[in-house]
Amino acid sequence: MICLTGDIHHQGLATGNQLASDQSEVALAVQAMEMALGEGIRLTYFLTGKLVSDDADLCKLFARESAVELGGHNYWCFEPQLLHRVWNKLTGDYGGPRCWQRYDTEQTIRAIGELLGREVRSWRNHMYMHGPHIDQVLKEAGVEICSDGVERACLAPRLHSSGLYHMPINVIPDHEHLYHAERTPDWVARWTRRYAWSDDFGSESYYVDQWAELVIRGVEENEARGAHSMIIIHPITMYLCDGFGAYRRILRSLTRYQSVTVSELLDLS
Repeated sequence: MICLTGDIHHQGLATGNQLASDQSEVALAVQAMEMALGEGIRLTYFLTGKLVSDDADLCKLFARESAVELGGHNYWCFEPQLLHRVWNKLTGDYGGPRCWQRYDTEQTIRAIGELLGREVRSWRNHMYMHGPHIDQVLKEAGVEICSDGVERACLAPRLHSSGLYHMPINVIPDHEHLYHAERTPDWVARWTRRYAWSDDFGSESYYVDQWAELVIRGVEENEARGAHSMIIIHPITMYLCDGFGAYRRILRSLTRYQSVTVSELLDLS
């Protein structure tokens, strides 16, 4: 069983991907959605509240598709960064004060509900930033399952003491493991050394064809061990790498498996 997910950000965030692309992130997400639906694959998009507020018309294209779940991805994506970094230094919680996290969560859920007519049951924090208060904040806001972090050995959703379910990513992620946009081999080498960065799949980055094979193999291995596959693929990253070529190949490989949205993992358990 697979969950195909993507995080979709507001254009004003001015990420490296956005600056390198000749199309907006949300427009590329529409194209990627159509490709997935064309292969009969259900998917979950985690949307920032600011994206929904800024580009409601395009986001409505997601909302009209019953095979697409819309989850939350914070409102402003922890902007301005300086304030969040300072708060993290002082308290160990990048998300900011608990009251701010509650406000950010409620604003995101309200935007998706009022502008797109969708209930938010699932969540992924920007950059997987999962602080000590966010579980309770999300649960109190009505969210049921969160997909933060990268955990290769994860098998299925697990219940947190807050009552919120956790389902980390257990297939090699795209953005952090791909050469694309500003992430050239030299840039990645410097960045990895500077931050001693690694996740559960190591510190290596790959060209997109190599990475696609790792994704396909990872899903196969998860199926063999009875694990649900939580996959993260950013449409804009796929576009920048090779114009969706590898993405199409991955989609074709995923048609062998049952696909569900993130919250459907709970409905089926």
